[in-house]
Amino acid sequence: MKLSHRRQFLQLAAGAAVLPATVLPTLVRSARAQAYPARPVRIIVPFAPAGTTDIVARIIAQWLSERLGQQFVIENRPGGAGNPGMEAVVHAPGDGYTLLSVNVTAAINATLFDKLGFNFIRDIAPVANIIRVANVLVVHPSFPAKTVPEFIAYAKANPGRISLASAGIGSSNHLAGELFKAMAGVSLNHVPYRGGGPAVADLLGGQVDVTFAVVATVIEYIKTGRLRALAVTSTTRQDVLPDVPPMAEFLTGYEAMDWYGLFAPKNTSDEIIGKLNSEINAALADPKMKGRLADLGGAVAPGSPSDLQRLLADDTEKWSKVIRAAGIKVE
Repeated sequence: MKLSHRRQFLQLAAGAAVLPATVLPTLVRSARAQAYPARPVRIIVPFAPAGTTDIVARIIAQWLSERLGQQFVIENRPGGAGNPGMEAVVHAPGDGYTLLSVNVTAAINATLFDKLGFNFIRDIAPVANIIRVANVLVVHPSFPAKTVPEFIAYAKANPGRISLASAGIGSSNHLAGELFKAMAGVSLNHVPYRGGGPAVADLLGGQVDVTFAVVATVIEYIKTGRLRALAVTSTTRQDVLPDVPPMAEFLTGYEAMDWYGLFAPKNTSDEIIGKLNSEINAALADPKMKGRLADLGGAVAPGSPSDLQRLLADDTEKWSKVIRAAGIKVE
């Protein structure tokens, strides 16, 4: 514990001797929160390095390390669709020294997997949302449709003959495609890959017809004409793709956004969560940080822990309906 923090803690403790017993726990929690962090903090990313979740975590970890004077260290725990990494944080001590960086997968997996060792909504404490990222519906340049209405008309005339690539069964872009199929009333042949990279590679090679991809992964291909963008999955246009309309212009109410947030074990104190939330929101207001996150194709999404809790609950309900309606099962 730093000297100034230790002195502050002792002063609070000394003063607490003459206060009612009900006030003492509040003072102790306040002192601990002010002293936090007193040692390095690990942020578990339940996916492999170099993905968007990992990059977002590293950007925020650097900011928190510089602002709070302790190292925030990324620990990647890939595998199991992210569930083992999430469960590790759920069962970690709520002392603020184990955090979780995760995306919309947490909301999807709640329904996608029948048996989990945790209930994410019930067993986790939201800290802060960081960014929201749109997908973009892209086709190979040889594909006959140049607009969403043309795509829908072609799909209806050729049911089951259009191949829809995704990063895997139950991935966010798979569900974006399933939501599109349901709302547009079309039949597409789903082709799951082991990650978004291979799906995009085969789309570039013409082996598949279409995919919903994170904007940042395909924007250069769109700009150079190697892929054709038909619509973004946000409700408004994206600054990086100003000429690409939102899907909601053609399918009212359509939205399929990825989000990336920070969470902590359920019994982490409100004081520590509040401190982390405040620092992250400060990062999201910093022009340089906003620029770095914009490079990922995302829009910063500052807010309170309760805002993230509401987003998590809403998306858990939304994607559960899509998963059940489409009969999606993991193998």
